[in-house]
Amino acid sequence: MTVRDPPTLSPVNQRVKEAYFTASQTQLIWARLKRNRAAMLGAWVLVIIVALGIFAPFLSPYEPTIAGRDKTYQNGSPQIPMFCDHNGCSLRPFLHTLERTRSIKTNFRWVTTVNSEKRRYVQFFVTGWKYAYFDFSVNLPGERLDFRFPGLRFDTHLFGVDTGGIHLFGTDKSGKDIFARTLHAIWTSLAVGSIGVFISFVLALLIGGTSGYFGGRVDGVLQMFTDAVRTVPAIPLFMALAAFVPDEWSAEMRFLFISIILGFIGWPTLARRVRTHLLTERNQEYVLAAQLNGASAGHVIRRHLLPSFTSYIIVDLVISFPYMVLSETALSFIGLGLKDPVNSLGVMLQNVTSADVLLNYQWYFIPVIFFITMVLAFVFVGDGLRDAADPYSDNK
Repeated sequence: MTVRDPPTLSPVNQRVKEAYFTASQTQLIWARLKRNRAAMLGAWVLVIIVALGIFAPFLSPYEPTIAGRDKTYQNGSPQIPMFCDHNGCSLRPFLHTLERTRSIKTNFRWVTTVNSEKRRYVQFFVTGWKYAYFDFSVNLPGERLDFRFPGLRFDTHLFGVDTGGIHLFGTDKSGKDIFARTLHAIWTSLAVGSIGVFISFVLALLIGGTSGYFGGRVDGVLQMFTDAVRTVPAIPLFMALAAFVPDEWSAEMRFLFISIILGFIGWPTLARRVRTHLLTERNQEYVLAAQLNGASAGHVIRRHLLPSFTSYIIVDLVISFPYMVLSETALSFIGLGLKDPVNSLGVMLQNVTSADVLLNYQWYFIPVIFFITMVLAFVFVGDGLRDAADPYSDNK
Protein backbone atom coordinates (compact mmCIF):
# COMPACT_ATOMS: atom_id res chain seq x y z
CA MET A 1 0.00 0.00 0.00
CA THR A 2 1.49 3.28 -1.12
CA VAL A 3 1.23 6.40 0.96
CA ARG A 4 0.55 9.56 -1.02
CA ASP A 5 2.26 12.77 -0.11
CA PRO A 6 -0.02 15.60 1.02
CA PRO A 7 -0.83 18.04 -1.79
CA THR A 8 1.50 20.99 -1.94
CA LEU A 9 0.17 24.51 -2.26
CA SER A 10 1.23 26.79 -5.06
CA PRO A 11 3.44 29.75 -4.10
CA VAL A 12 0.52 32.13 -4.50
CA ASN A 13 -1.82 30.09 -2.29
CA GLN A 14 0.98 29.63 0.24
CA ARG A 15 1.48 33.39 0.51
CA VAL A 16 -2.28 33.92 0.88
CA LYS A 17 -2.42 31.34 3.67
CA GLU A 18 0.55 32.87 5.47
CA ALA A 19 -0.93 36.36 5.12
CA TYR A 20 -4.20 35.15 6.64
CA PHE A 21 -2.58 33.63 9.72
CA THR A 22 -0.21 36.58 10.24
CA ALA A 23 -2.80 39.34 9.62
CA SER A 24 -3.74 41.74 12.38
CA GLN A 25 -7.27 42.14 13.70
CA THR A 26 -7.79 45.28 11.63
CA GLN A 27 -6.67 43.52 8.45
CA LEU A 28 -9.01 40.59 9.10
CA ILE A 29 -11.95 42.94 9.71
CA TRP A 30 -11.19 44.83 6.49
CA ALA A 31 -10.90 41.59 4.49
CA ARG A 32 -14.29 40.38 5.73
CA LEU A 33 -15.87 43.81 5.26
CA LYS A 34 -14.80 43.98 1.59
CA ARG A 35 -16.79 40.82 0.88
CA ASN A 36 -19.99 42.49 2.10
CA ARG A 37 -21.34 44.32 -0.97
CA ALA A 38 -24.13 46.10 0.90
CA ALA A 39 -21.67 47.47 3.47
CA MET A 40 -19.22 48.64 0.81
CA LEU A 41 -22.01 50.31 -1.15
CA GLY A 42 -23.17 52.03 2.03
CA ALA A 43 -19.59 53.12 2.74
CA TRP A 44 -19.24 54.75 -0.68
CA VAL A 45 -22.61 56.47 -0.26
CA LEU A 46 -21.48 57.77 3.14
CA VAL A 47 -18.24 59.09 1.66
CA ILE A 48 -20.21 60.97 -0.99
CA ILE A 49 -22.71 62.38 1.53
CA VAL A 50 -19.97 63.48 3.93
CA ALA A 51 -18.08 65.11 1.04
CA LEU A 52 -21.26 66.96 0.04
CA GLY A 53 -21.58 68.23 3.60
CA ILE A 54 -17.94 69.28 3.96
CA PHE A 55 -17.80 71.11 0.63
CA ALA A 56 -21.34 72.48 0.89
CA PRO A 57 -20.25 76.16 0.63
CA PHE A 58 -18.21 75.45 -2.49
CA LEU A 59 -20.99 73.40 -4.11
CA SER A 60 -23.74 75.88 -3.24
CA PRO A 61 -24.19 78.71 -5.75
CA TYR A 62 -26.18 80.75 -3.21
CA GLU A 63 -26.06 81.41 0.50
CA PRO A 64 -28.56 79.14 2.31
CA THR A 65 -29.74 81.86 4.70
CA ILE A 66 -32.28 84.58 4.10
CA ALA A 67 -29.50 86.77 2.69
CA GLY A 68 -29.15 84.47 -0.31
CA ARG A 69 -32.81 84.14 -1.21
CA ASP A 70 -34.15 84.74 -4.72
CA LYS A 71 -37.03 87.19 -4.29
CA THR A 72 -38.11 86.75 -7.91
CA TYR A 73 -38.44 82.95 -7.69
CA GLN A 74 -40.37 81.97 -4.56
CA ASN A 75 -41.73 78.41 -4.29
CA GLY A 76 -40.00 77.82 -7.59
CA SER A 77 -39.77 74.35 -9.10
CA PRO A 78 -36.38 72.66 -9.70
CA GLN A 79 -34.40 73.92 -12.67
CA ILE A 80 -32.62 71.11 -14.51
CA PRO A 81 -29.88 72.14 -16.97
CA MET A 82 -30.34 70.82 -20.49
CA PHE A 83 -28.22 70.39 -23.60
CA CYS A 84 -30.92 70.37 -26.28
CA ASP A 85 -34.20 72.15 -27.01
CA HIS A 86 -36.27 73.01 -30.06
CA ASN A 87 -33.59 75.50 -31.17
CA GLY A 88 -30.87 72.85 -31.32
CA CYS A 89 -28.17 71.36 -29.07
CA SER A 90 -25.24 72.88 -27.25
CA LEU A 91 -22.10 71.48 -25.66
CA ARG A 92 -22.65 73.77 -22.68
CA PRO A 93 -25.61 73.12 -20.35
CA PHE A 94 -28.16 75.89 -20.26
CA LEU A 95 -31.48 76.97 -18.77
CA HIS A 96 -34.36 78.85 -20.32
CA THR A 97 -34.94 82.40 -19.20
CA LEU A 98 -37.69 83.08 -16.66
CA GLU A 99 -39.79 86.21 -17.06
CA ARG A 100 -42.16 87.77 -14.50
CA THR A 101 -45.22 89.62 -15.72
CA ARG A 102 -48.46 91.03 -14.33
CA SER A 103 -51.78 90.57 -16.07
CA ILE A 104 -55.41 91.34 -15.46
CA LYS A 105 -56.18 87.63 -15.63
CA THR A 106 -54.22 87.03 -12.41
CA ASN A 107 -55.50 90.16 -10.62
CA PHE A 108 -52.20 91.89 -11.35
CA ARG A 109 -50.17 89.33 -9.40
CA TRP A 110 -46.69 88.38 -10.50
CA VAL A 111 -46.67 85.38 -12.86
CA THR A 112 -43.47 83.58 -13.85
CA THR A 113 -43.30 82.28 -17.41
CA VAL A 114 -40.59 80.42 -19.30
CA ASN A 115 -39.14 82.02 -22.42
CA SER A 116 -37.73 79.09 -24.39
CA GLU A 117 -36.21 81.42 -26.97
CA LYS A 118 -33.60 82.78 -24.55
CA ARG A 119 -30.87 80.67 -22.97
CA ARG A 120 -28.86 81.16 -19.79
CA TYR A 121 -25.65 79.12 -19.93
CA VAL A 122 -24.22 77.35 -16.89
CA GLN A 123 -20.72 78.45 -15.90
CA PHE A 124 -18.24 76.65 -13.67
CA PHE A 125 -15.92 77.97 -10.94
CA VAL A 126 -17.74 81.27 -10.67
CA THR A 127 -17.29 84.02 -8.06
CA GLY A 128 -20.15 84.36 -5.59
CA TRP A 129 -20.89 84.81 -1.90
CA LYS A 130 -17.99 84.58 0.54
CA TYR A 131 -17.57 81.66 2.92
CA ALA A 132 -14.91 80.45 5.34
CA TYR A 133 -13.47 77.15 6.51
CA PHE A 134 -12.11 76.62 10.04
CA ASP A 135 -13.66 79.88 11.24
CA PHE A 136 -14.23 79.69 14.98
CA SER A 137 -13.99 81.83 18.09
CA VAL A 138 -13.64 81.21 21.83
CA ASN A 139 -15.36 83.64 24.21
CA LEU A 140 -14.31 83.17 27.83
CA PRO A 141 -14.70 85.45 30.86
CA GLY A 142 -12.28 88.30 30.39
CA GLU A 143 -11.21 89.91 27.13
CA ARG A 144 -7.68 88.54 27.41
CA LEU A 145 -8.93 84.97 27.12
CA ASP A 146 -11.00 85.60 23.99
CA PHE A 147 -9.66 84.01 20.83
CA ARG A 148 -10.78 84.08 17.23
CA PHE A 149 -9.38 82.26 14.23
CA PRO A 150 -10.59 83.92 11.01
CA GLY A 151 -10.16 80.75 9.01
CA LEU A 152 -9.66 80.43 5.27
CA ARG A 153 -12.00 82.58 3.21
CA PHE A 154 -13.09 81.87 -0.35
CA ASP A 155 -15.65 83.15 -2.83
CA THR A 156 -15.35 80.54 -5.60
CA HIS A 157 -18.25 78.18 -6.28
CA LEU A 158 -18.56 75.13 -8.51
CA PHE A 159 -21.27 76.41 -10.84
CA GLY A 160 -23.59 79.29 -11.57
CA VAL A 161 -25.27 81.05 -14.47
CA ASP A 162 -24.41 84.20 -16.35
CA THR A 163 -27.73 85.92 -15.60
CA GLY A 164 -30.54 85.16 -13.17
CA GLY A 165 -30.42 82.18 -10.83
CA ILE A 166 -30.09 78.39 -10.97
CA HIS A 167 -31.96 76.29 -8.41
CA LEU A 168 -31.41 72.57 -8.92
CA PHE A 169 -33.83 71.59 -6.13
CA GLY A 170 -36.11 74.61 -6.44
CA THR A 171 -36.77 77.26 -3.80
CA ASP A 172 -38.93 77.51 -0.70
CA LYS A 173 -41.65 80.04 0.10
CA SER A 174 -39.11 82.75 0.97
CA GLY A 175 -36.97 82.13 -2.13
CA LYS A 176 -34.09 80.32 -0.39
CA ASP A 177 -32.29 77.74 -2.50
CA ILE A 178 -33.23 74.21 -1.35
CA PHE A 179 -30.08 72.71 -2.90
CA ALA A 180 -27.83 74.92 -0.78
CA ARG A 181 -29.99 74.38 2.31
CA THR A 182 -29.90 70.59 1.87
CA LEU A 183 -26.11 70.41 1.63
CA HIS A 184 -25.64 72.64 4.68
CA ALA A 185 -28.31 70.67 6.56
CA ILE A 186 -26.36 67.45 5.95
CA TRP A 187 -23.26 69.00 7.47
CA THR A 188 -25.17 70.34 10.48
CA SER A 189 -26.82 66.99 11.22
CA LEU A 190 -23.50 65.16 10.85
CA ALA A 191 -21.81 67.66 13.17
CA VAL A 192 -24.52 67.29 15.82
CA GLY A 193 -24.25 63.50 15.58
CA SER A 194 -20.45 63.58 15.81
CA ILE A 195 -20.43 65.73 18.94
CA GLY A 196 -23.14 63.62 20.54
CA VAL A 197 -21.37 60.36 19.71
CA PHE A 198 -18.05 61.69 21.05
CA ILE A 199 -19.59 62.75 24.37
CA SER A 200 -21.47 59.46 24.78
CA PHE A 201 -18.32 57.53 23.82
CA VAL A 202 -16.19 59.19 26.51
CA LEU A 203 -18.86 58.77 29.20
CA ALA A 204 -19.49 55.14 28.24
CA LEU A 205 -15.79 54.26 28.46
CA LEU A 206 -15.31 56.04 31.80
CA ILE A 207 -18.44 54.75 33.54
CA GLY A 208 -18.59 51.33 31.89
CA GLY A 209 -14.86 50.71 32.30
CA THR A 210 -14.83 51.71 35.97
CA SER A 211 -17.95 49.66 36.71
CA GLY A 212 -16.67 46.53 34.96
CA TYR A 213 -13.13 46.63 36.31
CA PHE A 214 -13.83 47.25 39.99
CA GLY A 215 -17.21 45.49 40.33
CA GLY A 216 -18.77 45.16 43.76
CA ARG A 217 -20.26 48.28 45.32
CA VAL A 218 -18.74 50.54 42.70
CA ASP A 219 -20.48 48.52 40.02
CA GLY A 220 -23.77 48.61 41.90
CA VAL A 221 -23.75 52.37 42.38
CA LEU A 222 -22.77 53.10 38.78
CA GLN A 223 -25.37 50.69 37.40
CA MET A 224 -28.06 52.37 39.47
CA PHE A 225 -27.01 55.69 37.91
CA THR A 226 -26.97 54.12 34.44
CA ASP A 227 -30.46 52.69 34.87
CA ALA A 228 -31.70 56.06 36.12
CA VAL A 229 -30.42 57.77 32.95
CA ARG A 230 -31.94 55.07 30.74
CA THR A 231 -35.37 55.50 32.29
CA VAL A 232 -35.51 59.24 31.62
CA PRO A 233 -37.97 59.80 28.71
CA ALA A 234 -36.26 61.83 26.01
CA ILE A 235 -39.17 63.84 24.63
CA PRO A 236 -40.48 65.17 28.00
CA LEU A 237 -36.89 65.96 28.96
CA PHE A 238 -36.37 68.05 25.84
CA MET A 239 -39.74 69.73 26.28
CA ALA A 240 -38.70 70.78 29.77
CA LEU A 241 -35.29 71.98 28.59
CA ALA A 242 -36.80 73.85 25.64
CA ALA A 243 -38.99 75.79 28.06
CA PHE A 244 -35.89 77.07 29.90
CA VAL A 245 -33.77 77.87 26.83
CA PRO A 246 -33.56 81.67 26.52
CA ASP A 247 -34.95 83.11 23.31
CA GLU A 248 -31.91 85.34 22.91
CA TRP A 249 -29.61 82.35 22.52
CA SER A 250 -27.84 82.33 19.18
CA ALA A 251 -28.15 79.50 16.70
CA GLU A 252 -24.63 78.32 17.59
CA MET A 253 -25.47 78.15 21.30
CA ARG A 254 -28.63 76.15 20.62
CA PHE A 255 -26.67 73.86 18.31
CA LEU A 256 -24.05 73.15 21.00
CA PHE A 257 -26.72 72.68 23.66
CA ILE A 258 -28.62 70.08 21.62
CA SER A 259 -25.38 68.21 20.84
CA ILE A 260 -24.36 68.02 24.51
CA ILE A 261 -27.79 66.85 25.67
CA LEU A 262 -27.87 64.11 23.01
CA GLY A 263 -24.46 62.94 24.18
CA PHE A 264 -25.42 62.92 27.85
CA ILE A 265 -28.48 60.71 27.29
CA GLY A 266 -26.95 58.36 24.69
CA TRP A 267 -24.13 56.66 26.62
CA PRO A 268 -25.85 53.97 28.79
CA THR A 269 -26.12 51.29 26.05
CA LEU A 270 -22.42 51.34 25.18
CA ALA A 271 -21.50 51.60 28.88
CA ARG A 272 -23.42 48.39 29.56
CA ARG A 273 -21.55 46.56 26.82
CA VAL A 274 -18.17 47.80 28.03
CA ARG A 275 -19.02 46.76 31.59
CA THR A 276 -20.08 43.25 30.51
CA HIS A 277 -16.87 42.75 28.56
CA LEU A 278 -14.63 43.97 31.36
CA LEU A 279 -16.39 41.78 33.94
CA THR A 280 -15.42 38.70 31.93
CA GLU A 281 -11.92 39.86 31.02
CA ARG A 282 -10.69 41.30 34.33
CA ASN A 283 -9.89 37.84 35.72
CA GLN A 284 -7.69 36.81 32.79
CA GLU A 285 -4.03 36.01 33.34
CA TYR A 286 -2.68 38.96 31.36
CA VAL A 287 -4.64 41.34 33.60
CA LEU A 288 -3.24 39.65 36.72
CA ALA A 289 0.29 39.91 35.27
CA ALA A 290 -0.14 43.64 34.68
CA GLN A 291 -1.45 44.14 38.21
CA LEU A 292 1.49 42.21 39.73
CA ASN A 293 3.88 44.47 37.79
CA GLY A 294 2.38 47.49 39.54
CA ALA A 295 0.13 48.78 36.74
CA SER A 296 -2.60 51.13 37.89
CA ALA A 297 -6.27 50.48 37.26
CA GLY A 298 -6.41 53.18 34.58
CA HIS A 299 -3.40 51.69 32.80
CA VAL A 300 -4.88 48.18 32.84
CA ILE A 301 -8.20 49.38 31.49
CA ARG A 302 -6.70 51.69 28.87
CA ARG A 303 -3.82 49.51 27.60
CA HIS A 304 -5.04 45.94 28.10
CA LEU A 305 -8.81 45.61 28.52
CA LEU A 306 -10.28 48.17 26.14
CA PRO A 307 -8.01 47.28 23.14
CA SER A 308 -9.43 43.75 23.21
CA PHE A 309 -12.86 45.31 22.76
CA THR A 310 -11.91 48.01 20.24
CA SER A 311 -13.59 46.49 17.20
CA TYR A 312 -16.92 46.14 18.98
CA ILE A 313 -16.69 49.72 20.30
CA ILE A 314 -16.14 51.02 16.77
CA VAL A 315 -19.08 49.01 15.50
CA ASP A 316 -21.30 50.32 18.28
CA LEU A 317 -20.32 53.90 17.53
CA VAL A 318 -21.09 53.50 13.82
CA ILE A 319 -24.46 51.94 14.60
CA SER A 320 -25.34 54.61 17.19
CA PHE A 321 -24.43 57.49 14.85
CA PRO A 322 -27.63 57.36 12.75
CA TYR A 323 -29.71 57.27 15.93
CA MET A 324 -28.07 60.51 17.02
CA VAL A 325 -28.94 62.05 13.66
CA LEU A 326 -32.48 60.67 13.97
CA SER A 327 -32.81 62.19 17.43
CA GLU A 328 -31.69 65.61 16.24
CA THR A 329 -34.00 65.41 13.24
CA ALA A 330 -36.97 64.34 15.33
CA LEU A 331 -36.40 67.07 17.92
CA SER A 332 -35.99 69.77 15.29
CA PHE A 333 -39.04 68.44 13.45
CA ILE A 334 -41.30 68.88 16.49
CA GLY A 335 -39.79 72.28 17.29
CA LEU A 336 -37.67 71.31 20.31
CA GLY A 337 -34.29 71.23 18.59
CA LEU A 338 -32.59 73.51 16.10
CA LYS A 339 -34.51 76.33 14.45
CA ASP A 340 -34.03 78.78 11.64
CA PRO A 341 -31.64 80.19 10.52
CA VAL A 342 -29.77 76.93 11.25
CA ASN A 343 -30.10 74.51 8.35
CA SER A 344 -30.54 70.94 9.55
CA LEU A 345 -32.49 68.02 8.16
CA GLY A 346 -34.99 68.28 10.99
CA VAL A 347 -35.57 71.98 10.34
CA MET A 348 -36.15 71.32 6.65
CA LEU A 349 -38.54 68.47 7.38
CA GLN A 350 -40.77 70.98 9.17
CA ASN A 351 -41.64 72.41 5.77
CA VAL A 352 -43.28 69.21 4.48
CA THR A 353 -46.02 68.91 7.09
CA SER A 354 -48.71 70.84 5.23
CA ALA A 355 -51.08 69.44 2.62
CA ASP A 356 -50.32 72.39 0.34
CA VAL A 357 -46.70 71.25 0.03
CA LEU A 358 -47.74 67.68 -0.69
CA LEU A 359 -50.08 68.77 -3.49
CA ASN A 360 -48.21 71.67 -5.08
CA TYR A 361 -44.55 71.77 -4.00
CA GLN A 362 -43.28 68.19 -4.09
CA TRP A 363 -39.65 69.30 -4.39
CA TYR A 364 -39.74 70.12 -0.68
CA PHE A 365 -39.35 66.35 -0.14
CA ILE A 366 -35.89 66.20 -1.77
CA PRO A 367 -34.08 66.64 1.63
CA VAL A 368 -36.12 63.67 2.91
CA ILE A 369 -34.49 61.48 0.25
CA PHE A 370 -31.02 62.52 1.42
CA PHE A 371 -31.99 61.88 5.03
CA ILE A 372 -33.29 58.35 4.33
CA THR A 373 -30.25 57.55 2.18
CA MET A 374 -27.81 58.68 4.88
CA VAL A 375 -29.52 56.68 7.63
CA LEU A 376 -29.70 53.52 5.49
CA ALA A 377 -26.02 53.89 4.55
CA PHE A 378 -25.05 54.09 8.22
CA VAL A 379 -27.17 51.03 9.00
CA PHE A 380 -25.60 48.98 6.19
CA VAL A 381 -22.07 49.97 7.21
CA GLY A 382 -22.80 49.27 10.86
CA ASP A 383 -24.24 45.83 10.13
CA GLY A 384 -21.28 45.03 7.89
CA LEU A 385 -18.78 46.09 10.55
CA ARG A 386 -20.61 44.06 13.17
CA ASP A 387 -20.36 40.92 11.02
CA ALA A 388 -16.74 41.66 10.08
CA ALA A 389 -15.71 42.16 13.72
CA ASP A 390 -17.22 38.81 14.71
CA PRO A 391 -14.39 36.22 14.52
CA TYR A 392 -16.95 33.43 14.04
CA SER A 393 -18.84 35.11 11.21
CA ASP A 394 -17.15 32.92 8.59
CA ASN A 395 -18.49 29.80 10.28
CA LYS A 396 -22.15 30.90 10.34
